[in-house]
Amino acid sequence: MSAPVRVLIVDDQVMIRAGLATIVDAQPDLEVAGQCGDGQAAVDLAGEVKPDVVVMDVRMPVLDGIAATRILAGEGVAHPVKVLVVTTFNLDEYVYEALRAGASGFLLKDAPPDRLLHGIRTVAMGQALLDPDVTRRLVGRYAARIRPAEGAVREIPLTPRETEVLRLIAEGLSNGEIAAELVISPETVKTFVSRILTKLDLRDRVQAVVYAYRHGLVT
Repeated sequence: MSAPVRVLIVDDQVMIRAGLATIVDAQPDLEVAGQCGDGQAAVDLAGEVKPDVVVMDVRMPVLDGIAATRILAGEGVAHPVKVLVVTTFNLDEYVYEALRAGASGFLLKDAPPDRLLHGIRTVAMGQALLDPDVTRRLVGRYAARIRPAEGAVREIPLTPRETEVLRLIAEGLSNGEIAAELVISPETVKTFVSRILTKLDLRDRVQAVVYAYRHGLVT
Protein backbone atom coordinates (compact mmCIF):
# COMPACT_ATOMS: atom_id res chain seq x y z
CA MET A 1 0.00 0.00 0.00
CA SER A 2 1.11 3.55 -0.69
CA ALA A 3 1.68 5.93 2.20
CA PRO A 4 -1.33 7.97 3.34
CA VAL A 5 -1.73 11.52 2.06
CA ARG A 6 -0.45 13.86 4.77
CA VAL A 7 -2.82 16.76 5.45
CA LEU A 8 -2.08 19.98 7.33
CA ILE A 9 -5.26 21.65 8.61
CA VAL A 10 -5.20 25.43 9.07
CA ASP A 11 -8.14 27.27 10.65
CA ASP A 12 -8.36 29.80 13.45
CA GLN A 13 -11.42 28.10 14.96
CA VAL A 14 -10.53 25.16 17.17
CA MET A 15 -13.87 23.41 16.65
CA ILE A 16 -13.53 23.63 12.87
CA ARG A 17 -9.99 22.24 13.01
CA ALA A 18 -11.09 19.38 15.23
CA GLY A 19 -14.00 18.53 12.94
CA LEU A 20 -11.85 18.54 9.81
CA ALA A 21 -9.19 16.46 11.56
CA THR A 22 -11.77 13.86 12.61
CA ILE A 23 -13.06 13.56 9.04
CA VAL A 24 -9.57 13.24 7.58
CA ASP A 25 -8.20 10.80 10.15
CA ALA A 26 -11.17 8.47 9.64
CA GLN A 27 -9.91 7.72 6.12
CA PRO A 28 -7.37 4.90 5.64
CA ASP A 29 -5.62 6.77 2.81
CA LEU A 30 -5.35 10.11 4.64
CA GLU A 31 -3.72 11.29 7.86
CA VAL A 32 -3.48 14.57 9.72
CA ALA A 33 0.12 15.76 9.65
CA GLY A 34 -0.58 18.78 11.84
CA GLN A 35 -2.97 21.55 12.82
CA CYS A 36 -2.58 25.28 13.43
CA GLY A 37 -4.61 28.47 13.69
CA ASP A 38 -3.01 31.12 11.48
CA GLY A 39 -1.21 31.50 8.18
CA GLN A 40 2.24 32.16 9.59
CA ALA A 41 2.03 29.06 11.78
CA ALA A 42 0.98 27.15 8.65
CA VAL A 43 4.07 28.29 6.78
CA ASP A 44 6.32 27.35 9.69
CA LEU A 45 4.64 24.02 10.39
CA ALA A 46 4.59 23.01 6.73
CA GLY A 47 8.37 23.24 6.73
CA GLU A 48 8.49 20.78 9.61
CA VAL A 49 5.80 18.21 8.84
CA LYS A 50 6.07 18.25 4.99
CA PRO A 51 2.36 17.84 4.18
CA ASP A 52 1.10 16.64 0.82
CA VAL A 53 -1.93 18.93 1.04
CA VAL A 54 -2.75 21.97 3.16
CA VAL A 55 -6.42 22.62 3.92
CA MET A 56 -6.37 26.40 4.33
CA ASP A 57 -8.88 28.86 5.78
CA VAL A 58 -8.92 32.42 4.39
CA ARG A 59 -9.63 34.85 7.22
CA MET A 60 -7.11 34.26 9.99
CA PRO A 61 -4.92 36.36 12.32
CA VAL A 62 -1.19 37.08 11.90
CA LEU A 63 -1.15 36.02 8.22
CA ASP A 64 -4.30 35.34 6.21
CA GLY A 65 -4.82 32.23 4.13
CA ILE A 66 -4.27 33.97 0.79
CA ALA A 67 -0.86 35.31 1.82
CA ALA A 68 0.10 31.96 3.35
CA THR A 69 -0.94 30.17 0.16
CA ARG A 70 1.21 32.52 -1.89
CA ILE A 71 4.23 31.62 0.27
CA LEU A 72 3.54 27.87 0.20
CA ALA A 73 2.28 27.36 -3.35
CA GLY A 74 2.82 30.52 -5.37
CA GLU A 75 4.88 31.11 -8.48
CA GLY A 76 8.61 30.97 -7.87
CA VAL A 77 8.33 28.78 -4.76
CA ALA A 78 11.18 26.25 -4.81
CA HIS A 79 9.15 23.40 -3.29
CA PRO A 80 5.47 24.32 -3.68
CA VAL A 81 2.85 22.70 -1.47
CA LYS A 82 -0.62 21.83 -2.76
CA VAL A 83 -3.24 24.01 -1.08
CA LEU A 84 -6.99 23.43 -0.89
CA VAL A 85 -8.71 26.59 0.35
CA VAL A 86 -11.79 25.92 2.48
CA THR A 87 -13.76 28.90 3.73
CA THR A 88 -17.19 30.10 4.84
CA PHE A 89 -16.98 33.08 2.51
CA ASN A 90 -18.55 32.42 -0.89
CA LEU A 91 -17.12 35.53 -2.51
CA ASP A 92 -15.73 35.63 -6.03
CA GLU A 93 -12.88 37.84 -4.90
CA TYR A 94 -11.69 35.24 -2.40
CA VAL A 95 -11.89 32.46 -4.98
CA TYR A 96 -10.00 34.49 -7.55
CA GLU A 97 -7.28 35.62 -5.15
CA ALA A 98 -6.85 32.12 -3.70
CA LEU A 99 -6.36 30.55 -7.12
CA ARG A 100 -4.13 33.38 -8.25
CA ALA A 101 -2.02 32.86 -5.11
CA GLY A 102 -1.39 29.26 -6.13
CA ALA A 103 -4.20 27.26 -4.55
CA SER A 104 -5.17 24.09 -6.39
CA GLY A 105 -8.81 24.26 -5.33
CA PHE A 106 -11.52 26.03 -3.39
CA LEU A 107 -14.36 24.62 -1.27
CA LEU A 108 -16.92 26.06 1.11
CA LYS A 109 -17.03 24.79 4.68
CA ASP A 110 -20.67 23.83 4.30
CA ALA A 111 -19.71 21.30 1.61
CA PRO A 112 -20.46 17.71 2.67
CA PRO A 113 -17.56 15.65 4.06
CA ASP A 114 -17.33 13.46 0.97
CA ARG A 115 -16.72 16.54 -1.17
CA LEU A 116 -13.95 17.68 1.16
CA LEU A 117 -12.32 14.25 1.02
CA HIS A 118 -12.64 14.17 -2.76
CA GLY A 119 -11.04 17.62 -2.87
CA ILE A 120 -8.07 16.54 -0.77
CA ARG A 121 -7.50 13.44 -2.87
CA THR A 122 -7.89 15.36 -6.13
CA VAL A 123 -5.41 18.03 -5.11
CA ALA A 124 -2.99 15.41 -3.75
CA MET A 125 -2.93 13.76 -7.19
CA GLY A 126 -1.81 17.04 -8.73
CA GLN A 127 -5.17 17.96 -10.21
CA ALA A 128 -7.17 21.11 -9.71
CA LEU A 129 -10.49 21.14 -7.87
CA LEU A 130 -12.19 23.82 -9.94
CA ASP A 131 -15.91 23.66 -10.42
CA PRO A 132 -16.89 24.60 -14.00
CA ASP A 133 -19.60 27.01 -12.81
CA VAL A 134 -17.07 28.79 -10.60
CA THR A 135 -14.66 28.97 -13.53
CA ARG A 136 -17.24 30.53 -15.82
CA ARG A 137 -18.21 33.12 -13.24
CA LEU A 138 -14.64 34.03 -12.36
CA VAL A 139 -13.30 34.36 -15.86
CA GLY A 140 -16.27 36.45 -16.85
CA ARG A 141 -15.69 38.88 -14.01
CA TYR A 142 -11.91 38.98 -13.73
CA ALA A 143 -10.63 38.18 -17.22
CA ALA A 144 -9.59 41.80 -17.80
CA ARG A 145 -6.96 41.46 -15.07
CA ILE A 146 -5.13 38.74 -16.97
CA ARG A 147 -5.65 39.83 -20.57
CA PRO A 148 -2.63 39.33 -22.83
CA ALA A 149 -0.23 41.60 -24.60
CA GLU A 150 -0.97 42.06 -28.32
CA GLY A 151 0.14 39.07 -30.38
CA ALA A 152 0.79 36.76 -27.40
CA VAL A 153 -1.44 34.04 -28.90
CA ARG A 154 1.18 33.29 -31.55
CA GLU A 155 3.61 32.08 -28.87
CA ILE A 156 1.58 29.02 -27.84
CA PRO A 157 3.51 25.78 -28.63
CA LEU A 158 0.43 23.59 -29.07
CA THR A 159 -1.21 21.77 -31.94
CA PRO A 160 -4.54 23.19 -33.20
CA ARG A 161 -6.48 20.47 -31.38
CA GLU A 162 -4.57 21.04 -28.13
CA THR A 163 -5.21 24.76 -28.47
CA GLU A 164 -8.92 24.10 -28.87
CA VAL A 165 -8.96 21.90 -25.77
CA LEU A 166 -7.14 24.61 -23.82
CA ARG A 167 -9.70 27.18 -24.93
CA LEU A 168 -12.55 24.96 -23.75
CA ILE A 169 -10.83 24.39 -20.40
CA ALA A 170 -10.59 28.17 -20.00
CA GLU A 171 -14.29 28.51 -20.76
CA GLY A 172 -14.98 26.28 -17.77
CA LEU A 173 -15.93 23.05 -19.49
CA SER A 174 -15.36 19.74 -17.71
CA ASN A 175 -13.62 16.83 -19.43
CA GLY A 176 -16.98 15.29 -20.21
CA GLU A 177 -18.29 18.52 -21.72
CA ILE A 178 -15.12 18.93 -23.79
CA ALA A 179 -15.49 15.36 -25.04
CA ALA A 180 -19.07 16.05 -26.11
CA GLU A 181 -18.11 19.35 -27.75
CA LEU A 182 -15.28 17.83 -29.79
CA VAL A 183 -16.94 14.42 -30.28
CA ILE A 184 -14.06 12.51 -28.71
CA SER A 185 -13.81 10.21 -25.69
CA PRO A 186 -13.21 11.50 -22.14
CA GLU A 187 -10.01 9.43 -22.07
CA THR A 188 -8.77 11.29 -25.13
CA VAL A 189 -9.56 14.58 -23.43
CA LYS A 190 -7.51 13.50 -20.41
CA THR A 191 -4.60 12.76 -22.73
CA PHE A 192 -4.88 16.17 -24.35
CA VAL A 193 -5.04 17.89 -20.96
CA SER A 194 -1.94 16.03 -19.79
CA ARG A 195 -0.05 17.01 -22.93
CA ILE A 196 -1.09 20.64 -22.60
CA LEU A 197 0.07 20.87 -18.99
CA THR A 198 3.37 19.19 -19.85
CA LYS A 199 4.09 21.30 -22.93
CA LEU A 200 3.25 24.57 -21.18
CA ASP A 201 4.88 23.56 -17.87
CA LEU A 202 1.65 24.19 -15.98
CA ARG A 203 0.76 22.63 -12.65
CA ASP A 204 -2.97 22.11 -13.17
CA ARG A 205 -6.17 23.31 -14.87
CA VAL A 206 -6.23 26.48 -12.79
CA GLN A 207 -2.94 27.60 -14.29
CA ALA A 208 -4.20 26.50 -17.71
CA VAL A 209 -7.18 28.86 -17.41
CA VAL A 210 -4.92 31.78 -16.54
CA TYR A 211 -2.51 30.88 -19.35
CA ALA A 212 -5.33 30.80 -21.89
CA TYR A 213 -6.50 34.27 -20.90
CA ARG A 214 -3.01 35.69 -20.88
CA HIS A 215 -2.47 34.40 -24.40
CA GLY A 216 -5.73 35.63 -25.84
CA LEU A 217 -7.49 32.32 -26.41
CA VAL A 218 -10.65 33.48 -24.64
CA THR A 219 -12.33 36.88 -24.97
